[in-house]
Amino acid sequence: MIDVLVVEDEEITAEANRIYIERVPGFRVAGVVRSGGEALRFLRHTPVDLILLDLYLPDMHGLEVCRAVRAGGLMCDVIAVTSARDLAMVRSAVSLGVAQYLLKPFTFGALAEKLTRYARFRQEAGQIVAQGDVDRMLATLRGSSELPKGMTRDTLDTVAAHLRDHPDGLSAQAVADATGVSRVTARRYLEHLVDTGAAVRLPRYGGVGRPELLYRMPTRS
Repeated sequence: MIDVLVVEDEEITAEANRIYIERVPGFRVAGVVRSGGEALRFLRHTPVDLILLDLYLPDMHGLEVCRAVRAGGLMCDVIAVTSARDLAMVRSAVSLGVAQYLLKPFTFGALAEKLTRYARFRQEAGQIVAQGDVDRMLATLRGSSELPKGMTRDTLDTVAAHLRDHPDGLSAQAVADATGVSRVTARRYLEHLVDTGAAVRLPRYGGVGRPELLYRMPTRS
């Protein structure tokens, strides 16, 4: 299980982020704090794997929090969250070891994809034996969050929400009926969720002929 600290001064946003993270298999929220100082005090006694860090905090800038974390020898990773579209800011964040950068406002799907990539990055980090392994690991973390052509984030979020509501799994036809898209479109979105690690595909055997494919969210570990 990957433990996450949410650092966000806006109460509603902080709660939304907490709910989002808890919906992603393999992640849990270790704490929610409202300022940089609270974050640093929390980290002194509670280790976490990842910080979801808003950069504009009431007492200090998020990058100052990053500097303090690194100066303290803490090895937790950081996903920076901000509304700033500032290239210099992004460069500064990267130089401080920020693993990923998420622009506000963002949907559950956007955050879930970042977390899924981060989980795969951690998994692959323990399997490095050659240069190709390093390249693949970094590509997993830095990969584009853009959806394939013709897909929309809202529809992807809707499809994912139906899977979360049906832990036993749904067929592409069932998802199509629930969302109002065609079966072909539903299957395309479902396969994308499988490809990004957000869902799994499994056969359901019944009558004569090929088994029906079901899609569901992975079981929490």
